[in-house]
Amino acid sequence: MLARFSLLFPLWLILAVAVSLYHPPSFAWFRGEMITIGLGGIMLFMGLSLRVEDFRRVFQMPVPVLVGILLQYTVMPFSGWAIAKLLGLPDSLAAGLVLVSACPGGTASNVIAYLAKADVALSVTMTAISTLLAVFLTPLLTSVLLEDVVAVDAAGLLMSTLQVVILPVLAGLLLGRRLPKLSARLEPFGPPVAVILIVLIVASIVGQGRAELLVSGPIVILSAILLHVSGFGFGYLLSRLVLLLYREQREIAETRSRTISIEVGMQNSGLGVVLARNHFADPAVALPPAVSSVVHSLIGSLLAAIWLTIDRRRKERRS
Repeated sequence: MLARFSLLFPLWLILAVAVSLYHPPSFAWFRGEMITIGLGGIMLFMGLSLRVEDFRRVFQMPVPVLVGILLQYTVMPFSGWAIAKLLGLPDSLAAGLVLVSACPGGTASNVIAYLAKADVALSVTMTAISTLLAVFLTPLLTSVLLEDVVAVDAAGLLMSTLQVVILPVLAGLLLGRRLPKLSARLEPFGPPVAVILIVLIVASIVGQGRAELLVSGPIVILSAILLHVSGFGFGYLLSRLVLLLYREQREIAETRSRTISIEVGMQNSGLGVVLARNHFADPAVALPPAVSSVVHSLIGSLLAAIWLTIDRRRKERRS
């Protein structure tokens, strides 16, 4: 029941955003510090779900993990910057797009990896590592890429990332080690709680920015589509090339390339929303991360369906 609820994440997100656009007060109650606390809750449950083995996997399969992390923090940030320049986005929207592109992979990527029958263990490991690295790389990349666009409080971004990402994840890890029975009972609730909180965060920001979104909606949606198509596309193609050059078995390389594609293409948009809200004066900066959450969930779900169809047809031809 809980698993089925989580797998319908894109549907809940679309419904909530539609309601928020039609009647913004529906989610107006979820704002301010509640958004920050909500993201912290997601990260806490993520920490609960992690095991020491997830980090040991870095040494068991270093190449796919390192390739994925490298693509995460190169393809996405520079795609975000290039798309903002190409489309001539206003400063606030450009800042939001670059900010979300510099965020780590999101927990929703693990759900999509499961749907696509990709390497879920690799997905979880990449999410964990990219999240830990985000405390330094997200502020650094955002500051460097937005240097000539808007002033960026890099130190503030670093402290916020530490508070809402690293500390809750470490707290979850510690809780899991100290109280394993309690952790085991709570763990199944992690994905549905994450789904509910992400939906609330995105719907709230969309409702608050409804007026701006109705004016700038098409260009924001287009920029998010281009960003995530770039992430999914380059994530797959470049990792496939590297893994084949590394002489991995073809089927294993395919599965891992799909996983890396999903991980690179899907961002922690909730973190982008929180950082935008806390460190940029213009509320419009939070719109690209909010729209990004909807777009990457839809593209990821569609891609999972396409890959499953391809695999099914291959099996039918073989039989």
